[in-house]
Amino acid sequence: MSSTTTYQSDASLPSSWKIEGDYFEGCNCDVICPCIFLADPDEGFCDVIPAWHIKKGNFGNIGLDDLNVVAFFHAPGNMLTGPKWKVVMYIDQRATAEQLDAITKIYSGQSGGFFGVAKNLFGEILGIKQSPIEFGVVGRQRSLRIKDSLGLDIEGVKGADEEREALVTNPAFQQYLIVI
Repeated sequence: MSSTTTYQSDASLPSSWKIEGDYFEGCNCDVICPCIFLADPDEGFCDVIPAWHIKKGNFGNIGLDDLNVVAFFHAPGNMLTGPKWKVVMYIDQRATAEQLDAITKIYSGQSGGFFGVAKNLFGEILGIKQSPIEFGVVGRQRSLRIKDSLGLDIEGVKGADEEREALVTNPAFQQYLIVI
């Protein structure tokens, strides 16, 4: 799954934030992730790697442009009904100490917004590490490299219009995250 996304916190929070950029994820399921339809994962567990390239972003007055963030989520059963997930995060090595703190607050859910809701699914954050992260987008292909840790390549499925990839819209999982 890939897309251009915008996330932001409630502007009334003391440290409001907004990020825009590219997003994709890969998981261990056979074809399409059943978790986004609230079903059990194919293997009985879900190992999913979501990756973000922040094209434009800020946390208060701290700029976050052109930084990358990757998470490893292990959900040992149904992603919504439990057990809770184990989480590891990688944050771009190029982030300053101030940017690292801001990104950690955003993606761990401490600063509200989408990630503030998603954190209800987290059981344990096992670690947060800075590392060189390469994030690539060429047509329908997406690639991710984390030095000494990960190489991930995916390609979007052709849609009816062969010039565009097929998209999943209005998945039940998204609605669940909006209402909890």
